[in-house]
Amino acid sequence: MTPLPVLSDIAHLLQRNDRVMALDLGTKTIGIAISDAERRWASGLRTLVKGKFSVNADEILKIAAHYQVAVIVLGLPLNMDGSSGPRVQATRAFAKNLGSLTDIAIVFEDERLTTVAADDLLAAAHISGKKRAAIIDTAAAQVILQQALDRLAR
Repeated sequence: MTPLPVLSDIAHLLQRNDRVMALDLGTKTIGIAISDAERRWASGLRTLVKGKFSVNADEILKIAAHYQVAVIVLGLPLNMDGSSGPRVQATRAFAKNLGSLTDIAIVFEDERLTTVAADDLLAAAHISGKKRAAIIDTAAAQVILQQALDRLAR
C-alpha cells in the first residue's frame, strides 16, 4: 500500500506565511482548525454540521480562501492497530472529492487518540456537557493540526 502524504512530505512547497487548515470529520460534524501564519500554533476555528458534501465543501473552501490556506490536513481515523476501516475509506473519498474542487494540497494526519486529547483539553478548560459535545470535533481538529505542525517544525 502506498503511504498517504503527510504535511512534512510537502513542506518544500510551502511559502512564507502560508497557513494550514485541519479537518476532523466526525459522524455529525466537521471540526475546523487553522494555523497561524508562521505555522507554529493551531487554533480551533469552528464546527460545521455535516450535511450535503457540496455545501460542506463550499464552506470549507470559502474558509480556506479567507485564511489563504495552502494545505488542508485531514485527520485519518486509523484503527488502534494501524489498519484501515470504513471511516478511513470515507475520509479518503472525502479528500478525493474535495481535491477535485481545489488546487489546495490535501494531506493526512493520524488521528488516533486525538478526540481523547481534545476531550482532556476541554475538561481542563471546565467545558462540559452539551457545550463539549458541540465543539469536540473542532478541538480534535486543533490537536490534529498541532501534531502536524510540531512534526513539521522538527
